[in-house]
Amino acid sequence: MADGDLMRPDWPRPDLNIACLELLIGLVYLADPPADDEDWEDRQRPDPQRLRARLESLAPAFKLLGDGPRFLQDMERLEGEIVPVDKLFVDSAGESTAKKNADIMVHRGRYQALTLPMAAMALYTLQAHAPSGGNGLLTSMRGGGPLVTLVDPGQGLWPLIWANTPCGAPCEVQNLPWMRKPGEPHKDQKVVPPRGSTFGHEAFFGIPRRLRLASEGEEVVGFFQRPWGRKYLGWLHPLTPYYLSSDGQMEWRAVHPRPGLFGYRHWLGVLAEAADTTSNQRATCLRAYGRRVRNTPATVLVAGWAMKNATPVDFTMSVQPMVDLGRDAALMLAGMVEAAKEAGDALREAIKSTRTDGKKAAKSPPPKPIAFVEGQIEAFYAETEQAFGEGLAALQSGLAPAEVAARWLAVLENAALARFDALARPGLDQRETDSIKAIVQARNFLAMVFRGYGKYGRVLFGKLLMELPVKKKGKAA
Repeated sequence: MADGDLMRPDWPRPDLNIACLELLIGLVYLADPPADDEDWEDRQRPDPQRLRARLESLAPAFKLLGDGPRFLQDMERLEGEIVPVDKLFVDSAGESTAKKNADIMVHRGRYQALTLPMAAMALYTLQAHAPSGGNGLLTSMRGGGPLVTLVDPGQGLWPLIWANTPCGAPCEVQNLPWMRKPGEPHKDQKVVPPRGSTFGHEAFFGIPRRLRLASEGEEVVGFFQRPWGRKYLGWLHPLTPYYLSSDGQMEWRAVHPRPGLFGYRHWLGVLAEAADTTSNQRATCLRAYGRRVRNTPATVLVAGWAMKNATPVDFTMSVQPMVDLGRDAALMLAGMVEAAKEAGDALREAIKSTRTDGKKAAKSPPPKPIAFVEGQIEAFYAETEQAFGEGLAALQSGLAPAEVAARWLAVLENAALARFDALARPGLDQRETDSIKAIVQARNFLAMVFRGYGKYGRVLFGKLLMELPVKKKGKAA
């Protein structure tokens, strides 16, 4: 970790690389974390001898095989049917999927055996990111496939690790969860953070899954498992953003990636402060770095599995800018994201309103499927991505937020109308009169949004802190 020539982990899978960075950060947090921000500032240069000495005391907890306690595994010897080692990976086919021969996107049988380093890394990745396995096979502390955000100062491996290491005190080896014999596991067993804190050392070394590796020689060929590992309640992992649930339970939940491109539409509460900070919380590591270091270029590595019903559908791996803005500029940046959402919603409404109901003449276009409409909205966001980056740069350079808002409004208008016209204008003169009328009305509706009219227009202007058009006397705006 302290070798200045090392830049990144280089495992053969991106999810292992991200989990490896989490593991390295967790090791430093276990062995020799900064006591406070001042200590963090003083110790930015690595001290290999000190780090090696501190890690040495933890070595007994990191045996992968053999008798006694094993790294991230059940202390007791487990017996029964051996689960294939392939199932250590998040994107392996489940039992039901394999039986139905439906493993097209998630595959079976890719790994027959693993080397010890590969097995250790796969085990850590599973415990840190585990999706629901059913039948008492619990998710990770952050749920299945959490979003991970890591500050990267761009200077190699050690600066990245140190940038994301939380403040705290070293951990005694006997306090790691697999080093002490647990009580009889049961479905109601819950593990809460240390008193007065939102996380502890176990945030990096949780064991939601009860399992024990099976080996042949120097290879791991499978594992035994049992239900009801440790169920974590109330933990806020320092490398993941959170949001407050709105389902009545009012609990903090980890943010999870969505399939597709990670872009500015996903920034609020992840890279940039949302307008409502009481319901969204960026990762502790991002907030700590912003407090420790000001006006120093850095990027954020954003990664994680996008899941649907406990099945992985996409893996996000993206490098995004570190957002460091004053209060007014940060408020405008949040407004730009929210204004784009209103513009996208208005574009969706306009496109939908041009769809026929199947009872029109044959010359009228057929109804557009939902997937097609949503694809147009995704394209709208992609087309405005570069301009949003330019808006961020303008705010960082000190340009007045009002000027940035005016530019952004023009970008949204041009992009939305251009996308609508590309869909609606071809063959317009060949369509039925009622279809032409619907398209013209939909375009007028969309154009008026960017003048501040209607529900979408009022909200959009409000997000950009722009004045609404003055109502004409005797007429509704």
